[in-house]
Amino acid sequence: MILIKNGYIVYKDNLIKKDILIDENKIIKMEETLNYECEIIDATGCLIMPGAVDVHVHLREPGFEYKETIKSGTLSCAKGGVTSIM
Repeated sequence: MILIKNGYIVYKDNLIKKDILIDENKIIKMEETLNYECEIIDATGCLIMPGAVDVHVHLREPGFEYKETIKSGTLSCAKGGVTSIM
């Protein structure tokens, strides 16, 4: 199980603070405060949302590796919350 604490989610055009409990890649529970003995991710000051999909990516390989490589481009995507690219 994973517990994401102190993050914000968008709900009815508002940002609200929620703790989110995840088990087997599914959200099990969302409440203002949850406490469980499990892996904890502190999301203080962060917005919790699904991974983004970038449908217009140019990784520049082969031929233009001086601009970007597959490795540098995908690492950048992962760091920025992009989970799928096309």
